[in-house]
Amino acid sequence: MTYIRWTFRILVLLLLSSCLHYTLPQRDIVRIVDTYEERQDFGGFTDIFWQNTGAATSDAQITRDVLLMQTIRPSGKPSVYRNQDTGWGWPPYFKFDTANLQTRAADFVSTEDDPQWIAIRHYGWRITWLGDGIFPNALSMKPVDGPDVRLIPWFNIVFLTILILGLITIWRLWRNFWARRVDPMLEDIDEAGDAAKSRFWNFFGRG
Repeated sequence: MTYIRWTFRILVLLLLSSCLHYTLPQRDIVRIVDTYEERQDFGGFTDIFWQNTGAATSDAQITRDVLLMQTIRPSGKPSVYRNQDTGWGWPPYFKFDTANLQTRAADFVSTEDDPQWIAIRHYGWRITWLGDGIFPNALSMKPVDGPDVRLIPWFNIVFLTILILGLITIWRLWRNFWARRVDPMLEDIDEAGDAAKSRFWNFFGRG
């Protein structure tokens, strides 16, 4: 029973960590090399990584123009980002300026000989083994002085601190509730059971 309990806890922790890692914003320092628009078909389980594709089914596909940004990291590794509005959906970034962001990205295009380093704020994952259709979604960008600039994730620090404090508070309230309400009730049930068992054996013992 102990193994089952700990396995369940680990699975819940992994699920929560994955959701937070996917949803919370991250920032990459990159050099933009190209921006383009691509026609893509949506349909299947990978739709969960895109906004507003819920109408697609296994029998029908949605075809949509997608804005993409090709970038190079300081290490030379390529990174591709999609540029898509989140609207009022999840995650709640309320992004509505896709066209403006694509225009800025095109203006920041630079070469290896004369690089313009950009900090791109985004969420999501790039999962290559699921195909070429899953990219992190760019939220905003700004120029930085160089590839070695240190960016402190203040939003994530504050959010995770509040989340941890909230979970600790809920856990303490639940523990206090259990100690005040549930434990006494279980003790009363045990005492009632012991009393009933004692009466049972006394009755049959006299017989």
